[in-house]
Amino acid sequence: MAKLYQGDLQLNYEIVGQGKSLLLIHGLGSSLKDWELQIPEFSKNYQVIAIDLRGHGQSDKPPGPYSILLFASDVAELLKTLELAPAHVVGISLGGMVAYQIAVSFPEVVRSIVVVNCTPEFVIRNTEERRQVFLRKLIVQLLGMRGTGKFLSKRLFIKPEQEEIRRQFVERWAENDLRAYRASMQSLLGWSVAEKLGEIKCPVLMMAADEDYTPVSEKEKYLTRIPQSELVVIKDSRHATSVEHPEEFNKVVLDFLSKHS
Repeated sequence: MAKLYQGDLQLNYEIVGQGKSLLLIHGLGSSLKDWELQIPEFSKNYQVIAIDLRGHGQSDKPPGPYSILLFASDVAELLKTLELAPAHVVGISLGGMVAYQIAVSFPEVVRSIVVVNCTPEFVIRNTEERRQVFLRKLIVQLLGMRGTGKFLSKRLFIKPEQEEIRRQFVERWAENDLRAYRASMQSLLGWSVAEKLGEIKCPVLMMAADEDYTPVSEKEKYLTRIPQSELVVIKDSRHATSVEHPEEFNKVVLDFLSKHS
């Protein structure tokens, strides 16, 4: 683990391996620990940088508001400071949104992006979507971080043989700072780069679980807007694809990177 100060903000990161830079960005409420099934494999051929976004893991947790653009700016500055740009960028959920934002706002630091189980916008358009956001906020308020982790673990890892994964998920989720988590969750609402997808010049891989929160069709509709893009669907998977199916996940990512390295 290493720390880097950017102004008053201290970001936590880890670098493993040699080769072209490959940056890993975790999801909401997670940390670089969640890449433990990817780092050993990816670092055989790449210099892997895993980062804790502000408000997460061992990075600083300043008061909000946060934004996707702010997260992206943090990451881009880290890559520049460490002289690791341009990098391949892999992001899941919130991390995928940050990857989209980097490709739009800081194209000079990216070589390609892999966006997992996310879309390039989080805009509430109907009553059901508004209800889902309200319920998520209510669960956090009523149950706290550990209780929210227990609730989410049963939705993310539904199989009996995944009990150990559920247990580890709850323990890690309980480490979240409540205030920082709320600020991070709020950063999603209303965010969009959908109208700027045509500006993305680097290759883009969309990876979608067939049982993700949002359907595969929701990701497919953005494909034609991005000049160099492709979609891979992972079967029998939910939102945490990299944990549920690490071998398949790793192979898909490495196959994509090998074509664009």
